[in-house]
Parts: sequence; C-alpha cells; structure tokens
Amino acid sequence: MDPISERLRARHPQRIDLSLDRMRTLCAALGDPQRRLPPVVHVAGTNGKGSTVAFIRAIAEAAGLTVHAYTSPHLVRFNERIRVAGRLIGDDALNGILDRIEALDVEATVFESTTAAAFVAMSETPADLAVVEVGLGGVLDASNVIERPLLSVITPVDLDHAEFLGASLRGVAAEKAGILKPGARGLIARQSEEAMAVIEKAAQAVHAPLTVMGVDFDAWAERGGMAFQDQERFLDLPAPALAGPHQIANAGLAVAVALELDLPESAIAEGLRAVRWPARLQRVTAGPYGAAARAADAELWLDGGHNPHAGRALAEALAERQARAPRPLALIVGMLANKDAGGFFEALKDSGAAVFTVRFDGAAAEPDALAAVARGHGLGATPCGSVEEALDRALRLGAGRVAICGSLYLAGEVLGAARETWPD
Repeated sequence: MDPISERLRARHPQRIDLSLDRMRTLCAALGDPQRRLPPVVHVAGTNGKGSTVAFIRAIAEAAGLTVHAYTSPHLVRFNERIRVAGRLIGDDALNGILDRIEALDVEATVFESTTAAAFVAMSETPADLAVVEVGLGGVLDASNVIERPLLSVITPVDLDHAEFLGASLRGVAAEKAGILKPGARGLIARQSEEAMAVIEKAAQAVHAPLTVMGVDFDAWAERGGMAFQDQERFLDLPAPALAGPHQIANAGLAVAVALELDLPESAIAEGLRAVRWPARLQRVTAGPYGAAARAADAELWLDGGHNPHAGRALAEALAERQARAPRPLALIVGMLANKDAGGFFEALKDSGAAVFTVRFDGAAAEPDALAAVARGHGLGATPCGSVEEALDRALRLGAGRVAICGSLYLAGEVLGAARETWPD
C-alpha cells in the first residue's frame, strides 16, 4: 500500500456511508472549494465512466485546454485519483491539503476526505475544465455537492454495488440520474428502456435538457475507424486508442461532450488517438508479467471490469480478437467476494477459455469458490495461489492470449509489480 493510502486508512473511517451531510460540512469548513472549480463535466454510470473521462480529457487537452480530473479508484498510487492541470498531484501537495482537512476535526470517510482534497487542489490551480467522476451511485455520492456542473454525463447503467444501490435497475438508474441538475445538459449513453425511462423522468423533474445516444447522436466502427453522427454533422474519425468494441460507445459519448464544448474536429481526432487509460483492456508488455508472456510468444491483456456488463464487454472484445487471429485463450480471474461472479462468468461462458482463479489483498473471493462458480457456467477452472502461478500454468499449457481480469484491485497489483508499469 502506498504511503498516502496508508495515511488515509489510518486516520479516516473505512466505511461506505452514502450521505451528503458530512461532505457539505467538510466543504463549508474548507471554504466550499467545489464552488470555485472551473467548468465541471460530472460523469456517472455503472461502466465506462473512467474511459469516458479519459476520452474527454484527451480531447480537451488536444484542443489546448488545461484540464483537472478526479477519478477512482486508483490502481497503484493514490495520487492517480487527482490530476491537476494535466499532471498527477504530487505527494507534498496532497499531504499538505490532507493536513488542512485533518486539522478541521470534521468527521469524514476516506472517500469524502479525498474528494474534498481533490476539490481544494483543483480550486487553487487555474484550469479551463474539470472532469469529475462519481465514486458510487450519484444522488448521495460525495462528488454530488457540485451544484452547477456545465454538463452531466451518464454512461451505461447496469446492476452493481447491490449492497448500496439495491438490486433494481430502476433504483440504480435513479441513483445515477441524481447528478442531473437544473439547466445543465445531460449527455446520456445508450441505455436499456427501463433505465432510460427513469433518467428521462429525473431530467424532467429538474428541467435538465438531454442529448441521448441512439436518438440524438450515435457512433459506430467503420472501415477501421470510427464514425460519429448527430443532427448537424457527420465525422469520420480514427479508431479510439483504447481497445474493445465497447470503447466506440464510450468514445462516441465523449465526442458528444466535446462538441457541446465547441472543441474542433482536429482535437477530437487527436484525442481519440492519444487517449490512455490503464487496466481497461490494456496490452501488457513490460514488467515481470509482460516479460513472461513475451518469452512464451503470448499476448497479455489486463482488464479491471468486475460486473456482468463489463464481462459482456470483455467477451465481445476477446471474441473479436479471436476471430481475427485465433489463439488458445486463458483467463486469470480474481474478484471481490461481493461481486456477481456468476453473471461475470455467464458472459464469458462461450469464450472457450481456460480459467485460472486467484485472490488479491483485500476482500477477494477465495480461488476455490471462484473456480466453482466458473465451472457452474461451463468453464474449466483451476484455482491458483498467485497470478504468477496462474500465468505460468496458462503459458505452459500453451495459451497464446491471456487476459487477467475481474477486478481493478487485481489489476493494480499486476501494474504495481514493476515501476515501469505504474500508471502516470
């Protein structure tokens, strides 16, 4: 664990307690930094939030804008969550802000404290734009003290975090739609009919105009690139640098945001080519795991998706790659114990992959139990003691394409194994 994460865990409650009361009190004691941010693009959703934030940031920076960004969770170092004027916040600056927060003696959870720290850092450094990702839900997420975003963005909504958001898609959609604010346009990814009905009702209640993917604009893969069309224009764009068919939808949503910001087509194209976002179908070639795969002439991929919707996206991406260049496929899977492992494996049951299950530090599912779930969905699965063991077994059995997947925490351990693979 990095030093700043250790500090936060030692000094703040670890619980997740969705409420805005403590956050409002904390922000007020800090002079309400959330009211002194540059124009904010607020991003909620179940899957694709981080990728969409990365696309928006890359396009805006390609247009010459200075951009702040707040995302979660981090993979290796806590600093990854806060990007100030295009750069990860430094240890000294972050520790200094945390000193100020802790001196207030206001009770706050880790996420509330770090969200407040992000707002302080972003309010004290000039920038043209701030892109803020919701941590959990929307209505009561700590980031929702932002009262007047420039734009509200909702990526695809699906079931996740049932212990906090419930097991009803309508309920989850209502939570996500809580970021919609009066007068701020909402840009909405393609949704199920059930989720979209809830979002539309919430938008009407606060008089937020909506621009909806599949209705007002759309994006699709075309001739090795990406096409975007809305009611006014057609753009012929390069394929996004992030891998997987699902990234076309995330990129399309970001392009719609960019056009709302009046950013030029040249910057949109440059941003799509330049975007980077680790652990989202990331090809790993460096570090000990990358070296082991290279030595076996195998591809190694890393993906942090951890719910059925993400499993479907991973399955589609792997199927597309397998259709172009078939190779024996293996999955190294670790998941939190509270995740829907059955739904995740159901999405991957037709992949033909050999599955190796592992655990990681924290509240991970036990490899034996995870392997049993995989077998219940028709996948051959072997529990292993570590990622190293699982990768070695997969490669010795002839896997030519290996995906380490199921959790961003697992992805963080993989990237944290060597300094050269740390996200920057």
